[in-house]
Amino acid sequence: MLKTLSGRFLFLTIIFVMLGEILIFVPSVARFREDYLLSRLERAQIASLALLADDMIDADLEAELLRNAEVYNVVLRRDEIRQLILSSPMPAPIDATFDLRDPTAFQLIMDAMDRLFKPEPEVIRVLGAPVREAGLLIEVTIWTKDLRAAMIDYGLNILLLSAVISAFTASLLFVAVRLILVRPIKGVVGYMQSYAAAPEDARRIIQPQSGVTELREAEEALQSLQVELTASLRQKDRLAQLGGAVAKVSHDLRNILTSAQLFTDRIEMSEDPTVTRLAPKLVNSITRAVHLCESTLAFGKAEEPAPRLAEVNLPELVEDVLESERLAVGDFDLSLSEDIPDGLMLRADSEQLFRVISNLVRNARQAIVATGKAGEIMVAAVATDDAWKVTVSDTGPGLPPKAIEYLFQPFQGGMRKGGTGLGLAISAELIKGHGGSLALKGSNEQGTCFEIILPKGDVAEI
Repeated sequence: MLKTLSGRFLFLTIIFVMLGEILIFVPSVARFREDYLLSRLERAQIASLALLADDMIDADLEAELLRNAEVYNVVLRRDEIRQLILSSPMPAPIDATFDLRDPTAFQLIMDAMDRLFKPEPEVIRVLGAPVREAGLLIEVTIWTKDLRAAMIDYGLNILLLSAVISAFTASLLFVAVRLILVRPIKGVVGYMQSYAAAPEDARRIIQPQSGVTELREAEEALQSLQVELTASLRQKDRLAQLGGAVAKVSHDLRNILTSAQLFTDRIEMSEDPTVTRLAPKLVNSITRAVHLCESTLAFGKAEEPAPRLAEVNLPELVEDVLESERLAVGDFDLSLSEDIPDGLMLRADSEQLFRVISNLVRNARQAIVATGKAGEIMVAAVATDDAWKVTVSDTGPGLPPKAIEYLFQPFQGGMRKGGTGLGLAISAELIKGHGGSLALKGSNEQGTCFEIILPKGDVAEI
């Protein structure tokens, strides 16, 4: 039972209530002792009044008065005269004297605890003020055996009452905790277990119902998490299905492009100057398309090939990218330029780097063309001591807010209406495979700039 929340709460409640009752027990027993002694003083005063009314009383009546008062001697001080009013033989000498006329609370507690834990009976003298100012002082001697027994009985009654109150209070709190906390928590756990069995089922998502603020916040947080997880699982399922479809299309497309490669071999033998100039670019484009299909098939199997690092002539590679884009631009007023040192060589996978730069330039070109205004795209590169840095900047309209928020996330970070964001996600993954990074340096109404950083050295510093 102590392993449950309600069981532990019940146990702790009983303990805390008992501790509180113990703190009450000590002053209560001290108060009881004081009342006990004061009552004996009052009885003794009443017994002395009989003698004051009649100076001559027999010994039997005197003994009866002392028994009723439960004292041995009664001394009354009136008009500065101390008189022994009633007396009887004492079983032992007086051991201590206690003055109840103006005691402190601390002194009463200490005297009570001392008497409670001292089992040996003693004769004590008790001093007090007579009631209704019937004298200056009244003094009695009593046997502590009956006093201690009465204190023990009172203390046991207090403890028994405390135990009953503790049990009753703990039971009420136990029921309250189960209704207010335990039952709602079990409900949340039940929702979590049900959702875990079928996270794709939106009907299993928790609906916040608790009236307790903290529990409702927990339910709302769990609901938000479940909604996001369900959406993510659906997206992953769609991606898996899309991946299967793309793999099938890429397989057939690769076969078609392979056949096209065979025809381009004959085109290269043409003597037409235009054909001679464009044939190599056509061959390169078809070769890259074949490689892309093969990479897509590998990606569909979660086997994205590692980059094959080699020396790459960056100016030539960028020129190929820009030439391909110029053909797509046509007569539109768009300037494509580069600012790369002649002969700059870097270590990279030429095909993958071509895909990344081509994707960035194509996105920039599509964004500028969509505005209908003239623009410029610039590819620049510099070499530092530890890395090569390639930037692709444009004078386009800037990225949409959603694209910036979900940058490099497939199907969420599209740069244009209808875009999927796959191009940037794939590009970032390819550069990461080189040990480098692809980052957005800035984007606003004046344009956008992406930066590629490729580390130098044989071991990429990730």
